[in-house]
Amino acid sequence: MNDKFFGDEGLYRAVLPTEMFWKKNGRGSSAVFRDKNGLSVDRGDYRSDEEVKADMSKRLSGTIIKVRVSNCLETEALVKYLPSRNNKYHSEIHGSESELILSASQRRHLAMCAQIVD
Repeated sequence: MNDKFFGDEGLYRAVLPTEMFWKKNGRGSSAVFRDKNGLSVDRGDYRSDEEVKADMSKRLSGTIIKVRVSNCLETEALVKYLPSRNNKYHSEIHGSESELILSASQRRHLAMCAQIVD
């Protein structure tokens, strides 16, 4: 696995509690995508949603949601591959090269694009 991302690759995030961050109209809240330290995600690396969910469930609890790299690129957000000792898929979404936090408009866009992984 390398640090290159392609538009159709999935990015996955565990959300807890789901009720707080998922609206009744079926859309995610932009608060799901707010993290001042850079938004932690697992890159899909072209695994199936089921494989990603099974892997993430070993380390994290909550509902797994997914956006695509292309959704980030549409808002000029930066996707970085930052594997950790315990997670070779760990990556982060940053607002830009100089800002870790996503802007309000970037968060809204990603919330509109997010899907729950069943």
